[in-house]
Amino acid sequence: MKIVILLSLVVGLTNAFPFYLPDWSENAISFLSNSGDHERNRLIKLGPEEYKIVSENDKLKLKRNNVNFIDVTKQIPIEVAVEQGLTLKPSPPSLWRSLQLIGSKQITTLAKEIPVYNYPKGTKYNGQVNAIFEQISVEFLKEKLEKFTSFYTRYYKSSYGLESADWLYGQIEEIIAPVKNKVSIKKIKHDGWDQYSIIVSIPGQVTDKVIVGAHQDSINLLLPNLMRAPGADDDGSGTVTILESLRLLIPLYQTGDFKPYNTLEFHWYSAEEGGLLGSIDVFSQYAAANRVVVGMLQQDMTGYTQGSIDAGIEPHFGLITDYTSVHLNNFLKLIISTYNSIPYHESNCGYSCSDHASALENGYPSSFLIESEMKYTSKYIHSVMDTVDRLDFDHIKEHVKLTIAYAYELSLATDLH
Repeated sequence: MKIVILLSLVVGLTNAFPFYLPDWSENAISFLSNSGDHERNRLIKLGPEEYKIVSENDKLKLKRNNVNFIDVTKQIPIEVAVEQGLTLKPSPPSLWRSLQLIGSKQITTLAKEIPVYNYPKGTKYNGQVNAIFEQISVEFLKEKLEKFTSFYTRYYKSSYGLESADWLYGQIEEIIAPVKNKVSIKKIKHDGWDQYSIIVSIPGQVTDKVIVGAHQDSINLLLPNLMRAPGADDDGSGTVTILESLRLLIPLYQTGDFKPYNTLEFHWYSAEEGGLLGSIDVFSQYAAANRVVVGMLQQDMTGYTQGSIDAGIEPHFGLITDYTSVHLNNFLKLIISTYNSIPYHESNCGYSCSDHASALENGYPSSFLIESEMKYTSKYIHSVMDTVDRLDFDHIKEHVKLTIAYAYELSLATDLH
Protein backbone atom coordinates (compact mmCIF):
# COMPACT_ATOMS: atom_id res chain seq x y z
CA MET A 1 0.00 0.00 0.00
CA LYS A 2 2.85 2.41 0.83
CA ILE A 3 4.45 1.74 -2.55
CA VAL A 4 1.16 2.45 -4.34
CA ILE A 5 0.71 5.71 -2.43
CA LEU A 6 4.30 6.77 -3.18
CA LEU A 7 3.92 5.92 -6.88
CA SER A 8 0.66 7.90 -7.03
CA LEU A 9 2.36 10.88 -5.41
CA VAL A 10 5.31 10.79 -7.81
CA VAL A 11 3.07 10.40 -10.85
CA GLY A 12 0.76 13.17 -9.66
CA LEU A 13 3.62 15.61 -9.11
CA THR A 14 5.13 14.82 -12.48
CA ASN A 15 1.82 15.26 -14.29
CA ALA A 16 1.44 18.66 -12.65
CA PHE A 17 5.08 19.68 -13.10
CA PRO A 18 6.44 17.53 -15.94
CA PHE A 19 9.84 19.24 -16.09
CA TYR A 20 10.67 19.06 -12.39
CA LEU A 21 12.04 15.89 -10.89
CA PRO A 22 13.29 16.37 -7.30
CA ASP A 23 16.06 14.17 -5.95
CA TRP A 24 13.78 12.22 -3.62
CA SER A 25 11.41 11.33 -6.45
CA GLU A 26 14.33 10.20 -8.64
CA ASN A 27 15.31 7.74 -5.92
CA ALA A 28 11.71 6.60 -5.55
CA ILE A 29 11.38 6.08 -9.29
CA SER A 30 14.60 4.04 -9.42
CA PHE A 31 13.20 1.84 -6.67
CA LEU A 32 9.72 1.53 -8.14
CA SER A 33 10.92 0.82 -11.67
CA ASN A 34 13.56 -1.72 -10.65
CA SER A 35 13.00 -4.82 -12.75
CA GLY A 36 16.50 -6.25 -12.85
CA ASP A 37 17.80 -3.39 -15.01
CA HIS A 38 20.63 -2.42 -12.65
CA GLU A 39 23.07 -4.98 -14.08
CA ARG A 40 25.80 -3.14 -15.96
CA ASN A 41 25.61 -5.03 -19.24
CA ARG A 42 25.21 -2.32 -21.88
CA LEU A 43 28.00 -0.65 -23.85
CA ILE A 44 27.17 2.90 -24.87
CA LYS A 45 29.04 5.41 -26.98
CA LEU A 46 28.96 8.95 -25.60
CA GLY A 47 31.14 10.42 -28.34
CA PRO A 48 33.25 9.21 -31.25
CA GLU A 49 35.93 7.99 -28.82
CA GLU A 50 33.99 7.79 -25.55
CA TYR A 51 32.62 4.41 -24.42
CA LYS A 52 31.12 3.35 -21.12
CA ILE A 53 29.58 0.20 -19.62
CA VAL A 54 26.25 0.99 -17.98
CA SER A 55 22.95 -0.51 -16.87
CA GLU A 56 19.54 0.14 -18.39
CA ASN A 57 18.75 2.38 -15.42
CA ASP A 58 21.97 4.30 -16.04
CA LYS A 59 20.80 4.87 -19.62
CA LEU A 60 17.52 6.27 -18.36
CA LYS A 61 19.33 8.64 -15.99
CA LEU A 62 21.50 9.87 -18.85
CA LYS A 63 18.43 10.63 -20.95
CA ARG A 64 16.84 12.51 -18.04
CA ASN A 65 19.98 14.63 -17.93
CA ASN A 66 19.91 15.27 -21.69
CA VAL A 67 23.06 13.27 -22.35
CA ASN A 68 22.98 11.66 -25.80
CA PHE A 69 24.45 8.26 -26.57
CA ILE A 70 24.30 5.27 -28.89
CA ASP A 71 23.80 1.81 -27.42
CA VAL A 72 26.35 -0.28 -29.37
CA THR A 73 26.15 -3.44 -27.27
CA LYS A 74 25.15 -5.54 -30.27
CA GLN A 75 27.80 -4.03 -32.50
CA ILE A 76 30.70 -4.25 -30.00
CA PRO A 77 30.54 -6.97 -27.32
CA ILE A 78 31.54 -5.66 -23.91
CA GLU A 79 34.41 -8.11 -23.57
CA VAL A 80 35.84 -6.94 -26.90
CA ALA A 81 35.55 -3.31 -25.83
CA VAL A 82 37.46 -4.10 -22.63
CA GLU A 83 40.11 -6.14 -24.46
CA GLN A 84 40.71 -3.34 -26.97
CA GLY A 85 40.97 -0.74 -24.25
CA LEU A 86 37.87 1.16 -25.34
CA THR A 87 36.58 1.12 -21.78
CA LEU A 88 37.41 -0.27 -18.37
CA LYS A 89 35.84 -3.32 -16.81
CA PRO A 90 32.59 -2.67 -14.95
CA SER A 91 33.23 -1.09 -11.58
CA PRO A 92 31.09 0.33 -8.77
CA PRO A 93 28.78 3.02 -10.16
CA SER A 94 30.53 6.31 -10.90
CA LEU A 95 28.06 7.55 -13.50
CA TRP A 96 27.52 11.00 -12.06
CA ARG A 97 31.24 11.77 -12.06
CA SER A 98 31.28 10.66 -15.69
CA LEU A 99 28.42 13.04 -16.44
CA GLN A 100 30.57 15.92 -15.22
CA LEU A 101 33.44 14.90 -17.50
CA ILE A 102 31.48 14.22 -20.69
CA GLY A 103 30.80 17.85 -21.46
CA SER A 104 34.41 18.92 -20.90
CA LYS A 105 36.05 16.37 -23.18
CA GLN A 106 36.78 17.68 -26.65
CA ILE A 107 35.71 15.10 -29.24
CA THR A 108 36.63 15.84 -32.83
CA THR A 109 36.96 12.55 -34.68
CA LEU A 110 34.27 10.40 -36.27
CA ALA A 111 34.01 6.63 -36.31
CA LYS A 112 34.52 6.36 -40.07
CA GLU A 113 35.53 8.70 -42.84
CA ILE A 114 32.47 10.13 -44.59
CA PRO A 115 32.61 10.14 -48.42
CA VAL A 116 31.97 13.40 -50.24
CA TYR A 117 29.42 13.32 -53.07
CA ASN A 118 28.74 15.87 -55.80
CA TYR A 119 25.39 17.05 -54.56
CA PRO A 120 23.40 19.20 -57.02
CA LYS A 121 24.27 22.90 -56.96
CA GLY A 122 20.86 23.82 -58.34
CA THR A 123 17.36 22.33 -58.52
CA LYS A 124 15.98 20.77 -61.72
CA TYR A 125 12.44 19.64 -60.97
CA ASN A 126 10.76 22.75 -59.60
CA GLY A 127 7.57 22.37 -61.61
CA GLN A 128 7.04 18.72 -60.71
CA VAL A 129 7.85 19.21 -57.03
CA ASN A 130 5.69 22.31 -56.57
CA ALA A 131 2.79 20.45 -58.17
CA ILE A 132 3.09 17.75 -55.51
CA PHE A 133 2.88 20.37 -52.77
CA GLU A 134 -0.67 21.18 -53.85
CA GLN A 135 -1.71 17.66 -52.79
CA ILE A 136 -0.38 17.81 -49.22
CA SER A 137 -3.23 17.03 -46.83
CA VAL A 138 -3.21 18.54 -43.35
CA GLU A 139 -6.31 16.42 -42.65
CA PHE A 140 -4.31 13.27 -43.41
CA LEU A 141 -1.50 14.41 -41.11
CA LYS A 142 -3.91 15.13 -38.25
CA GLU A 143 -5.89 11.93 -38.65
CA LYS A 144 -2.84 9.69 -38.67
CA LEU A 145 -1.09 11.52 -35.84
CA GLU A 146 -4.19 11.42 -33.64
CA LYS A 147 -4.40 7.67 -34.11
CA PHE A 148 -0.65 7.18 -33.62
CA THR A 149 -0.76 9.07 -30.32
CA SER A 150 -3.82 7.17 -29.10
CA PHE A 151 -1.63 4.20 -28.18
CA TYR A 152 -0.95 4.42 -24.45
CA THR A 153 2.75 4.54 -25.23
CA ARG A 154 5.00 3.51 -28.10
CA TYR A 155 7.84 2.57 -25.75
CA TYR A 156 9.84 -0.02 -27.62
CA LYS A 157 9.85 -2.58 -24.81
CA SER A 158 6.09 -2.44 -24.28
CA SER A 159 3.29 -4.37 -25.96
CA TYR A 160 1.97 -1.00 -27.17
CA GLY A 161 5.24 -0.45 -28.97
CA LEU A 162 4.59 -3.54 -31.05
CA GLU A 163 0.92 -2.69 -31.57
CA SER A 164 1.76 0.81 -32.80
CA ALA A 165 4.39 -0.60 -35.16
CA ASP A 166 1.82 -3.04 -36.54
CA TRP A 167 -0.62 -0.16 -37.10
CA LEU A 168 2.03 1.91 -38.86
CA TYR A 169 3.05 -1.04 -41.00
CA GLY A 170 -0.57 -1.49 -42.05
CA GLN A 171 -0.86 2.17 -43.04
CA ILE A 172 2.27 1.91 -45.17
CA GLU A 173 1.01 -1.29 -46.79
CA GLU A 174 -2.17 0.51 -47.86
CA ILE A 175 -0.17 3.36 -49.39
CA ILE A 176 2.12 1.14 -51.45
CA ALA A 177 -0.55 -1.43 -52.38
CA PRO A 178 -0.88 -0.17 -56.00
CA VAL A 179 2.85 -0.80 -56.57
CA LYS A 180 3.44 -3.68 -54.18
CA ASN A 181 5.08 -5.77 -56.91
CA LYS A 182 7.79 -3.13 -57.33
CA VAL A 183 8.06 -1.29 -54.03
CA SER A 184 9.17 -3.39 -51.07
CA ILE A 185 8.28 -3.07 -47.40
CA LYS A 186 10.36 -4.86 -44.81
CA LYS A 187 10.20 -5.42 -41.08
CA ILE A 188 13.64 -5.17 -39.46
CA LYS A 189 13.38 -7.23 -36.30
CA HIS A 190 15.74 -6.62 -33.40
CA ASP A 191 17.11 -8.87 -30.69
CA GLY A 192 15.80 -8.09 -27.21
CA TRP A 193 12.52 -6.29 -27.94
CA ASP A 194 9.47 -6.78 -30.15
CA GLN A 195 8.96 -3.38 -31.81
CA TYR A 196 10.52 -3.59 -35.26
CA SER A 197 11.88 -0.97 -37.64
CA ILE A 198 10.22 -0.52 -41.03
CA ILE A 199 11.90 0.12 -44.38
CA VAL A 200 10.17 0.95 -47.65
CA SER A 201 12.33 0.81 -50.76
CA ILE A 202 11.44 2.39 -54.11
CA PRO A 203 13.96 0.89 -56.53
CA GLY A 204 16.02 3.12 -58.77
CA GLN A 205 18.26 2.42 -61.72
CA VAL A 206 21.15 2.01 -59.26
CA THR A 207 21.23 0.62 -55.72
CA ASP A 208 22.82 3.73 -54.19
CA LYS A 209 20.37 4.86 -51.53
CA VAL A 210 18.71 8.16 -50.68
CA ILE A 211 17.10 7.81 -47.25
CA VAL A 212 14.55 9.78 -45.24
CA GLY A 213 14.05 8.66 -41.67
CA ALA A 214 12.10 9.19 -38.45
CA HIS A 215 11.69 7.18 -35.27
CA GLN A 216 8.38 5.65 -34.31
CA ASP A 217 8.85 4.98 -30.58
CA SER A 218 8.01 7.28 -27.68
CA ILE A 219 9.00 7.35 -24.03
CA ASN A 220 7.95 8.81 -20.69
CA LEU A 221 11.22 9.39 -18.86
CA LEU A 222 9.60 9.15 -15.45
CA LEU A 223 8.42 5.54 -15.65
CA PRO A 224 8.78 4.21 -19.20
CA ASN A 225 7.14 0.88 -18.45
CA LEU A 226 4.13 2.35 -16.64
CA MET A 227 3.29 5.88 -17.77
CA ARG A 228 1.57 7.20 -20.85
CA ALA A 229 3.77 8.61 -23.62
CA PRO A 230 1.72 10.01 -26.52
CA GLY A 231 4.86 11.27 -28.26
CA ALA A 232 2.98 13.59 -30.63
CA ASP A 233 5.99 15.75 -31.43
CA ASP A 234 8.69 13.24 -30.51
CA ASP A 235 8.53 11.69 -32.97
CA GLY A 236 4.96 11.17 -34.08
CA SER A 237 5.30 14.38 -36.07
CA GLY A 238 8.34 13.09 -37.95
CA THR A 239 6.66 9.75 -38.50
CA VAL A 240 3.62 11.27 -40.24
CA THR A 241 5.81 13.78 -42.08
CA ILE A 242 7.54 11.06 -44.05
CA LEU A 243 4.36 8.95 -44.23
CA GLU A 244 2.59 11.78 -46.06
CA SER A 245 5.62 12.26 -48.31
CA LEU A 246 5.51 8.60 -49.26
CA ARG A 247 1.75 8.80 -49.88
CA LEU A 248 2.25 11.60 -52.39
CA LEU A 249 5.17 10.05 -54.27
CA ILE A 250 3.72 6.56 -54.77
CA PRO A 251 1.01 7.58 -57.32
CA LEU A 252 3.66 9.36 -59.39
CA TYR A 253 5.85 6.27 -59.29
CA GLN A 254 2.85 4.16 -60.29
CA THR A 255 2.17 6.28 -63.39
CA GLY A 256 5.83 6.52 -64.34
CA ASP A 257 5.98 10.27 -63.74
CA PHE A 258 8.56 9.69 -60.98
CA LYS A 259 11.39 7.31 -61.89
CA PRO A 260 14.20 7.56 -59.34
CA TYR A 261 17.74 7.01 -60.50
CA ASN A 262 19.00 6.32 -56.97
CA THR A 263 16.97 3.93 -54.83
CA LEU A 264 14.74 5.91 -52.47
CA GLU A 265 14.05 4.55 -49.00
CA PHE A 266 11.75 5.57 -46.16
CA HIS A 267 12.82 4.39 -42.69
CA TRP A 268 10.82 4.29 -39.46
CA TYR A 269 13.19 3.26 -36.67
CA SER A 270 12.38 1.42 -33.48
CA ALA A 271 13.97 2.17 -30.10
CA GLU A 272 15.58 5.54 -30.80
CA GLU A 273 14.80 6.44 -27.20
CA GLY A 274 16.82 3.43 -26.03
CA GLY A 275 20.02 4.79 -27.55
CA LEU A 276 19.38 4.66 -31.33
CA LEU A 277 19.07 0.89 -31.06
CA GLY A 278 16.96 0.36 -34.16
CA SER A 279 18.86 2.64 -36.50
CA ILE A 280 22.31 1.47 -35.39
CA ASP A 281 21.11 -2.06 -36.21
CA VAL A 282 19.94 -0.96 -39.66
CA PHE A 283 23.04 1.00 -40.65
CA SER A 284 25.44 -1.57 -39.20
CA GLN A 285 23.76 -4.13 -41.45
CA TYR A 286 24.04 -1.77 -44.42
CA ALA A 287 27.74 -1.21 -43.76
CA ALA A 288 28.39 -4.95 -43.37
CA ALA A 289 26.71 -5.53 -46.75
CA ASN A 290 28.74 -2.69 -48.36
CA ARG A 291 25.61 -0.78 -49.32
CA VAL A 292 26.04 2.77 -50.55
CA VAL A 293 24.03 5.58 -48.97
CA VAL A 294 24.53 8.93 -50.71
CA GLY A 295 22.41 10.87 -48.23
CA MET A 296 20.33 10.25 -45.11
CA LEU A 297 17.92 12.89 -43.75
CA GLN A 298 16.52 12.42 -40.25
CA GLN A 299 13.53 14.44 -39.00
CA ASP A 300 12.81 14.11 -35.29
CA MET A 301 10.18 16.59 -34.00
CA THR A 302 8.64 18.63 -36.83
CA GLY A 303 5.57 20.28 -35.31
CA TYR A 304 6.21 22.66 -32.41
CA THR A 305 6.51 26.41 -33.09
CA GLN A 306 5.27 27.99 -29.87
CA GLY A 307 8.79 28.17 -28.43
CA SER A 308 9.93 30.30 -31.35
CA ILE A 309 6.79 32.44 -31.28
CA ASP A 310 7.09 33.08 -27.54
CA ALA A 311 10.67 34.25 -28.08
CA GLY A 312 9.63 36.61 -30.86
CA ILE A 313 11.44 34.49 -33.45
CA GLU A 314 10.01 33.58 -36.86
CA PRO A 315 9.01 29.91 -37.34
CA HIS A 316 11.95 28.17 -38.96
CA PHE A 317 13.75 24.88 -39.45
CA GLY A 318 16.56 23.94 -37.11
CA LEU A 319 19.43 22.67 -39.28
CA ILE A 320 21.81 20.77 -37.05
CA THR A 321 25.42 21.46 -37.96
CA ASP A 322 27.40 19.44 -35.42
CA TYR A 323 27.97 15.74 -36.11
CA THR A 324 26.30 15.99 -39.51
CA SER A 325 27.54 16.12 -43.09
CA VAL A 326 28.54 19.63 -44.20
CA HIS A 327 28.02 18.87 -47.89
CA LEU A 328 24.60 17.28 -47.41
CA ASN A 329 23.63 20.21 -45.19
CA ASN A 330 24.55 22.58 -48.01
CA PHE A 331 22.25 20.64 -50.33
CA LEU A 332 19.43 20.99 -47.77
CA LYS A 333 20.04 24.73 -47.62
CA LEU A 334 19.52 24.81 -51.39
CA ILE A 335 16.29 22.81 -51.06
CA ILE A 336 14.93 25.04 -48.28
CA SER A 337 15.75 28.29 -50.04
CA THR A 338 14.13 27.02 -53.25
CA TYR A 339 11.03 25.19 -52.03
CA ASN A 340 10.10 26.35 -48.53
CA SER A 341 8.33 29.45 -47.25
CA ILE A 342 10.27 29.46 -43.95
CA PRO A 343 14.03 29.80 -43.46
CA TYR A 344 16.53 27.59 -41.66
CA HIS A 345 18.51 28.56 -38.57
CA GLU A 346 21.68 26.64 -37.84
CA SER A 347 21.81 24.95 -34.46
CA ASN A 348 23.72 22.30 -32.47
CA CYS A 349 22.37 19.31 -30.59
CA GLY A 350 25.47 17.37 -29.51
CA TYR A 351 26.62 13.87 -30.30
CA SER A 352 24.07 11.19 -31.26
CA CYS A 353 20.94 13.25 -30.61
CA SER A 354 18.89 11.29 -33.17
CA ASP A 355 19.10 8.47 -35.70
CA HIS A 356 21.21 10.35 -38.24
CA ALA A 357 24.13 9.59 -35.91
CA SER A 358 23.78 5.86 -36.65
CA ALA A 359 24.26 6.55 -40.35
CA LEU A 360 27.24 8.79 -39.65
CA GLU A 361 28.83 6.19 -37.38
CA ASN A 362 28.78 3.74 -40.26
CA GLY A 363 30.36 6.11 -42.75
CA TYR A 364 27.22 7.50 -44.40
CA PRO A 365 26.61 11.24 -44.93
CA SER A 366 23.61 12.31 -42.88
CA SER A 367 21.74 15.43 -41.85
CA PHE A 368 19.27 16.25 -39.10
CA LEU A 369 16.46 18.76 -39.47
CA ILE A 370 14.26 19.63 -36.49
CA GLU A 371 11.36 22.02 -35.87
CA SER A 372 13.52 24.98 -34.75
CA GLU A 373 16.78 25.90 -33.11
CA MET A 374 17.24 23.50 -30.22
CA LYS A 375 16.60 26.16 -27.58
CA TYR A 376 13.09 26.75 -28.97
CA THR A 377 12.05 23.11 -29.38
CA SER A 378 9.23 21.58 -27.36
CA LYS A 379 9.80 21.18 -23.62
CA TYR A 380 6.84 18.80 -23.37
CA ILE A 381 8.58 15.80 -24.95
CA HIS A 382 9.14 12.60 -22.96
CA SER A 383 6.09 13.38 -20.81
CA VAL A 384 2.32 12.92 -20.79
CA MET A 385 2.01 16.45 -22.20
CA ASP A 386 3.52 15.79 -25.63
CA THR A 387 0.10 15.93 -27.30
CA VAL A 388 -1.31 16.74 -30.73
CA ASP A 389 -3.03 19.96 -29.62
CA ARG A 390 0.37 21.60 -29.04
CA LEU A 391 1.50 21.19 -32.64
CA ASP A 392 1.40 23.50 -35.64
CA PHE A 393 0.32 21.51 -38.70
CA ASP A 394 1.30 24.29 -41.10
CA HIS A 395 4.83 23.80 -39.79
CA ILE A 396 4.62 20.04 -40.29
CA LYS A 397 3.47 20.81 -43.83
CA GLU A 398 6.72 22.71 -44.41
CA HIS A 399 8.65 19.61 -43.31
CA VAL A 400 6.61 17.53 -45.76
CA LYS A 401 7.51 19.96 -48.54
CA LEU A 402 11.18 19.71 -47.61
CA THR A 403 11.02 15.90 -47.52
CA ILE A 404 9.41 15.64 -50.93
CA ALA A 405 11.83 18.10 -52.52
CA TYR A 406 14.87 16.42 -50.97
CA ALA A 407 13.70 12.95 -51.98
CA TYR A 408 12.74 13.99 -55.52
CA GLU A 409 15.81 16.04 -56.38
CA LEU A 410 18.41 13.75 -54.80
CA SER A 411 16.93 10.45 -55.95
CA LEU A 412 17.03 11.78 -59.53
CA ALA A 413 20.62 13.06 -59.31
CA THR A 414 22.78 11.03 -61.69
CA ASP A 415 26.27 12.47 -61.22
CA LEU A 416 26.90 12.20 -57.50
CA HIS A 417 30.13 10.19 -57.76
